[in-house]
Amino acid sequence: MKQFKIGVFGTGRGMDIGYNLWTMGCKITAVCDAREENLTLTREFAEREKLDIAFCHDFDEFIEHDMDAVVLANFFHEHAPFAIKCFEKGIHVISECISNGTMAEGVELLRAFKKSNCIYMLAENYPQMIFNREMRRIKDSGTLGKILYAEGEYNHPTDVYDIGFAKNYRYYEKHWRHFNPRTYYITHSLGPCMWITGATPKRVTAYTVFNPNTDPNAPIASYSGGGVSVITTQNDDGSVFRVTGSANFGGHHNSYRVCGVNGSVENLRGTDEIMLRYNSWSSPDGIEIKRYKPEWNDPDEDKIVKSGHGGADYITARIFLKCLETGTQPEHPFDIRSAIAMSSVAILGHRSVLNGNIPYDIPDFDREEDCRLYENDDLSPHYRSDGRAPTIPASSHPDYKPLDSQLESYRKAMGIVKEN
Repeated sequence: MKQFKIGVFGTGRGMDIGYNLWTMGCKITAVCDAREENLTLTREFAEREKLDIAFCHDFDEFIEHDMDAVVLANFFHEHAPFAIKCFEKGIHVISECISNGTMAEGVELLRAFKKSNCIYMLAENYPQMIFNREMRRIKDSGTLGKILYAEGEYNHPTDVYDIGFAKNYRYYEKHWRHFNPRTYYITHSLGPCMWITGATPKRVTAYTVFNPNTDPNAPIASYSGGGVSVITTQNDDGSVFRVTGSANFGGHHNSYRVCGVNGSVENLRGTDEIMLRYNSWSSPDGIEIKRYKPEWNDPDEDKIVKSGHGGADYITARIFLKCLETGTQPEHPFDIRSAIAMSSVAILGHRSVLNGNIPYDIPDFDREEDCRLYENDDLSPHYRSDGRAPTIPASSHPDYKPLDSQLESYRKAMGIVKEN
């Protein structure tokens, strides 16, 4: 079997995926990160394992190294331009979180992909958590009947007073996390619903709860002011999803529910335990309610349980490696078209919030008329790496911004000088 050569762009989440691929026999040939301090752990890993890894700060230098595939784990909203550069060089891609930060990038990304012979996989790992795999198994058994509805909640509250967290994850004023609308971090809530049911969103509408921190001394630089977005999609099979982006209410949990004509299945909120319910007249074995802890039933269980995100990181890397070995694209919803659909839900969901909660159709960029509709749509709530400023507000209240005193507290906590 060929030993695949892997490059990693962005050493935080990127090396989580890269490390799992390495444990499966891949070779890490090059790593790239703009911040030298981010490379420290990877340098230590390379020295400990006596690995010959090239370390770079510039992507164009990095991509000249010998590699079959690249792990894209750079800033959340900036994956598409680098994926396109990979496609142009015939390099396969596994990309963290949303595939494109703007609608125009979605058009450009699919066009570039179709000109290449590359594999593209969205590195959305939450479907591979043990409870979601069990829900997929039950759905595939057919006992739930036709699926009508599903829910996905990714709730990840953070303490704004946790300075250590802020220094790791939002360390300068124009960082993407300070400008991320609540609908944007969508894949951890939407991805499992799509994977379990097989459905793809075709229309989206969304509402956001505005809940800014009013403490004048809080170290805050965020321009979103949102507590949670509730996003509803109508799907290609007629079903409806109700999902969150990255919600910010107590307490932290990942929860999913899938409902069919005959029964429903969910993980009990914030736990791995499964609740399976049937109608009394449609239960396959006469039992209406079952509660149990699912099992992996996987030959790699010993490696899975040692992996991050409840074992999901290992399985996600394994799926990508299988694609490389077989030369095939990943299944829905990890393929490029599903990835662009998820990104469109994120982006157009926020448009819905900003425009009176009206619905938006999810485009199909295999259709030229849909491409023409969005190929110049470069609206973004984020700062870009080339210095361009946001062109739409990040908040459901467009004029919202942190207080001057909050920004000063943030700068003091980060030890930074005011940015121009």
